Amino acid sequence: MEDFAEYIMKEHNYLKKIEILYYFQRKSKIFFDQSVICKAELARRFINKMKIDIDENLVITACLLYACKKVSVARDINAIKLYAKNGAEYLASLGFEEKFCKICEGANRYSGLEPREPESDILELVDHMGGLLLNRQDRVSYGVQQALELLCNKNLKDVNNRYMEEFKKFIFLEEGVKL
Repeated sequence: MEDFAEYIMKEHNYLKKIEILYYFQRKSKIFFDQSVICKAELARRFINKMKIDIDENLVITACLLYACKKVSVARDINAIKLYAKNGAEYLASLGFEEKFCKICEGANRYSGLEPREPESDILELVDHMGGLLLNRQDRVSYGVQQALELLCNKNLKDVNNRYMEEFKKFIFLEEGVKL
């Protein structure tokens, strides 16, 4: 009998994958809302438009699941710092491979995983950018240009993300800015 990890990883249809997670969320109470889908779509578009040589199915699945233990309203900084690590541990219990769990844990840098998986760098970019582009309870969303400036000059200023330059080009292309 196949476990959930095998089942979701075998599904390559993006919309069917989202549907599976929608029903899984209702049963398991994982964090899964529109922000998760938005970030996964951002990753999917980035990979395809920039022709990133990476396993798209792996990245999309990780995007849809890395925040599975995120709390809806986080007031505790420790909860924010631990959700990716806790999510990775939960995903391991569902049968996901160690590499997949490491990718998900690497979506933020709080656990200090080194060396980082390339896929984690994509998750990091879409997590930050998506978070800036979406409304939150404590603030309205930023415009694309302002979000990109915050991403580059504040959120990930001193971070070595291997896809940062390509991601900036992608955002400019998506916005119709000539390079």
